[in-house]
Amino acid sequence: MRDFLIIGGGIAGLAAAAALSAHGSVTVLEAEATLAHHASSRSAALFEPSYGLPPVVALSRASADALKAEGVLSPRGLMIVARADQRAVFESEIASMGLTEVGMEAALARVPILNPDAVAFAALADHAWDIDTDRLIQTYARRAKAAGGEVLTGAPVTAIRRVAGGWEVDTPIGNHRAARLVNAAGPWADRVAEMAGIAPIGLTPLRRSMARIPAPGGHDVSNWPMIFGAEESWYAKPDAGALIVSPAEEDPAEPHDAWADDMVLAEGLARYEAMVTEPVTRLLANWAGLRTFAPDRVLVIGPDPLDGDFLWSAGQGGYGFQTAPGAAALLAALAVGQAPALDPDTVAALTPARFR
Repeated sequence: MRDFLIIGGGIAGLAAAAALSAHGSVTVLEAEATLAHHASSRSAALFEPSYGLPPVVALSRASADALKAEGVLSPRGLMIVARADQRAVFESEIASMGLTEVGMEAALARVPILNPDAVAFAALADHAWDIDTDRLIQTYARRAKAAGGEVLTGAPVTAIRRVAGGWEVDTPIGNHRAARLVNAAGPWADRVAEMAGIAPIGLTPLRRSMARIPAPGGHDVSNWPMIFGAEESWYAKPDAGALIVSPAEEDPAEPHDAWADDMVLAEGLARYEAMVTEPVTRLLANWAGLRTFAPDRVLVIGPDPLDGDFLWSAGQGGYGFQTAPGAAALLAALAVGQAPALDPDTVAALTPARFR
């Protein structure tokens, strides 16, 4: 019998595996044929430590040093642009995220395709970094394996039951036992809980679509910041010589292998086009992912009060990669009875007990 059995091979599960492997034997079960197949492979991959509610920001800031030490961050920067009628929300957003308002000349120097007839306000910050998500996933998987852990793919969970001393989980490639079960199943986390006889949290998967377009006007976009429309009505980010653009929608969905909605994507691209001078003439690719949120939009980390051997690492929403080291460290500390590094108020804000 293993010490920890982790359901989910995305960023939450693999970060947990790496952290927990220092405290015992670990097995990760991933339903798909490859790791990080769903939301973790479809992330915008930005580390912006001021993004989110206070408990999320605390987790992100607690993760900064670890992400730097892993060598997965590279400079990107952040820009917010707004129309004339969005002054109030623009001021609120740049204050909460620590951006500095700049004039149109400075904004155009960074992103020359901005439309001065549409963009009334712009703000910039340097405290945002690209995350090499694949490198981080592989680093955590290797770390778990080096400590004797198993990372199994093609292992969808078909049944979960309580047994003497822990849990037994059935998969098509065999049954697995462990003293403690970690639910890192992303959009499927509530379903996993119900299979285990644990009350669900009320997690909601929300679809977000993305399109990759050629570099606008043939520009070198490599040094452009990530650009948000005010009210997060769209965003754009350089990606491998092209630009990814998202309508930033949050449409509730059942857990599934998500795909982009053509109409939603077209509407989002139109919002982006309204603020720039270069039209979108073709798409190189499009996709979607499910960002899963708890009712209060804060992550759910730690043992369930209904059964302390059932641990949650869920509700990452759009913050999974940038909170991964901090979330995994908190989970590991709570799992083995150590004092968390985070302050008690933050730990309380993240606990599953808030829903019980």
